[in-house]
Amino acid sequence: MTSPASPPAESAPAKAGTVIDLLVGANQRYAEGFSDPGMDARPVLHVAVVACMDARLDLHAALGLELGDCHTIRNAGGVVTDDVIRSLTISQRALGTRAVILVHHTGCGLESLTEDFRHELEEEVGQRPAWAVEAFRDVDQDVRQSMQRVRTSPFLLHKDDVRGFVFDVHTGLLREIDPVS
Repeated sequence: MTSPASPPAESAPAKAGTVIDLLVGANQRYAEGFSDPGMDARPVLHVAVVACMDARLDLHAALGLELGDCHTIRNAGGVVTDDVIRSLTISQRALGTRAVILVHHTGCGLESLTEDFRHELEEEVGQRPAWAVEAFRDVDQDVRQSMQRVRTSPFLLHKDDVRGFVFDVHTGLLREIDPVS
């Protein structure tokens, strides 16, 4: 039953529909059964997860997390960039997280890119991107580098509980990376 305040489902655009239209439709169905869980922005487990944006990673399922348990920060490669440090700083200083788990994965697309990607973009659009691609050849070493960036940031308060892993996209298992190797 549709309430007078919400438009009926038939009022959706008559065009064939885009992926975004499908997502908005899914949200309308979600909202029909939604009830405010009464949470605030502070994660219950006081942990921030930094991971790759790869669509094969279902982080909540893989880590046994529920809504409200963590902050999730995702980007290409799960690389710790200045913007990730920005988000972790806010997560720790304003919202109480104390642990950081880094999750890279096997078969990452950044393993097949180089910084030439930036040069190609510059040639195509006439402007060089201000950001680095952060491509890598060795996923274990990149996890170590990301752990080091977290541990040496002057902006982060909590650096003792920082651990890095590689998620195997074929088995679903995490493999912990020794920060020193």
